[in-house]
Amino acid sequence: MKILQFGQTGQVATVVQAAAKVGGVEVAALSRADCDLENPQAIRAAILAADCGLVLNTAAFTHVDPAEARPDEAFAVNAIAPGVMAQTCAARGLPFVHLSTDAVFDGLTDRAYVETDAARPINVYGHSKLAGEQAVLAHPRTVVLRISWVFSRYGRNYVSFMLRLAREREVLKVVADQFGTPTDGEALAGFLLAAAPRWVVAPAEDPAFGLFHFANAGEASRFEFAQAAIDRDPRSRARLEPTTQAAFAEPAPRPPRTPLDTGKLRAVFGVTPEPWRPAVERTADRLISLV
Repeated sequence: MKILQFGQTGQVATVVQAAAKVGGVEVAALSRADCDLENPQAIRAAILAADCGLVLNTAAFTHVDPAEARPDEAFAVNAIAPGVMAQTCAARGLPFVHLSTDAVFDGLTDRAYVETDAARPINVYGHSKLAGEQAVLAHPRTVVLRISWVFSRYGRNYVSFMLRLAREREVLKVVADQFGTPTDGEALAGFLLAAAPRWVVAPAEDPAFGLFHFANAGEASRFEFAQAAIDRDPRSRARLEPTTQAAFAEPAPRPPRTPLDTGKLRAVFGVTPEPWRPAVERTADRLISLV
């Protein structure tokens, strides 16, 4: 099994590479220096030259607030680039797997979102990711996995960030009115590698292709997410205080509630992600043991 991966140093990119080493899968991960994602010709050349059975895109412009001021860059990386990847994969007969986000929704829901719900993004980042989904799904043998609030032992993420702040500060004000479904990056990587052999051989009409949600079970506020992590650390100094998203006055609006339903994932792949809290606690324990 050989996978060409766009993205080398991001959180999901790093987790996939680590999991691949354990699982005996060969992943050729391209950094921005290896392939400029704003250069369609470079993307095409990388895929056409690759010795691989599947292409995975973990690269993205994920900076939500800067995207408001740099929409051209956000759309180039999040929409145009994956569209070129999918088109080139289709020309070679390769399956293509692309990661998207809960930010394609407006957050005005009273239940978890399913894949058939209307996407109505409220910021530039969300719009660029939705455009990427549409560009990718126009081609056969493509997969889009929407994920949210990814955490792991690798890179900078919400769990590692909160653990660090909780050792540095006496009080942490954390948003309590934004809700979503945390996603265990290591479980995500495990799923990607486990499903890859099916994608490699499956015909275009296989239900394994299309749009899916991947996130841990349950729903959490940012406040609950943070509390679950820092409660594991005996060296934590901080007391958490709930606050509102509006109090931060960030350039990009955030959808208030974007839980993701994973029923389709279970029906097609037989995969049911575990509840978010034990996954967060396990990751926090591993991070704490390293420092």
